[in-house]
Amino acid sequence: MEIGKFPPKLLEKLLQKHEIFDQQVILGPSTGEDAAVLDPSEKLLVAKSDPITFATNNIGRYAVQVNANDIACTGGTPRWFLATILVPEHFTEDHAEELFTQVLDTCNEIGVTLIGGHSEVTYGINRPLVAGTMLGEVSRERLVRTGGAQEGDSIVLTKGISIEGTAILALERADDLRKAGIGDDIITLSTSLIDRPGISVIEDARIACDTGAVHSMPDVTEGGLITGLREVAAASGLGLAIEEGSIPILESTKEICQALELNPLGLLASGALIITLSPSDVPSLLADLDKNGIDGWEIGVMMAPEEGFICIGREGEVELPQFSRDELARYFSG
Repeated sequence: MEIGKFPPKLLEKLLQKHEIFDQQVILGPSTGEDAAVLDPSEKLLVAKSDPITFATNNIGRYAVQVNANDIACTGGTPRWFLATILVPEHFTEDHAEELFTQVLDTCNEIGVTLIGGHSEVTYGINRPLVAGTMLGEVSRERLVRTGGAQEGDSIVLTKGISIEGTAILALERADDLRKAGIGDDIITLSTSLIDRPGISVIEDARIACDTGAVHSMPDVTEGGLITGLREVAAASGLGLAIEEGSIPILESTKEICQALELNPLGLLASGALIITLSPSDVPSLLADLDKNGIDGWEIGVMMAPEEGFICIGREGEVELPQFSRDELARYFSG
């Protein structure tokens, strides 16, 4: 494909695959139109933008899901998605159609309407990049903020870590893993994590919000669990303590991280949701998650800011580690 916008005939072909049923979309994706138009309701409009740069396989799926996650973490419902798709010159029209189909199929799966964006063959890149913007709605009484954690809150984690980082390593660095002694069975299992348990936390967040007791609810993304926890504490003006032995780390993640000398606590971990709430509400939350086939663990507590950041492990109480960048980025940069 030549550098520049997607050819009009290709773009028209792609957009013909897409039919809009959402009556609030006044103007959706169309050749020649540069913006989408929505007729907002009385609910709050929530917006989130996030690019996908690590993954190549399933990049369209990643782009939709990680942006939808951040809407869900506010207590909201993801509704509308815009995708900016940049692809290298060696991309074929079939490749472009596959990527677009990933975006469209994932939107359809979670009830989101693709309303626009931009597509372009770009000079100077060797892999596709997708920058997504997700819009959603949340009622005022259901809105959850990362900075809403309260002193004494229990910290609950869903699914386990690190689903996304492990999947990307298996998909993008399979040869490295084999050289490090990881068997093909573990690599195959790890690549499937993108779908099961998956990187979406939409259902986790819905269940948590339905308890009516959630104070803070961010998903675990770049920088891993530790960075996510530190962000909750910083936004809420609090300290925290976690019990290292209570943190659920996927078995394949343990093996891969050990082989590549990575710390799973700092590895990209979309698919896991941090929830802070009153300790008295934890049993009902864990029971509701379990009824819906989602694992949950109580891993720590929010404390007064002067208590600092504590990790309780085999060596007793130590300061919670810090990661200047995600372990995946550190490994990829070599």
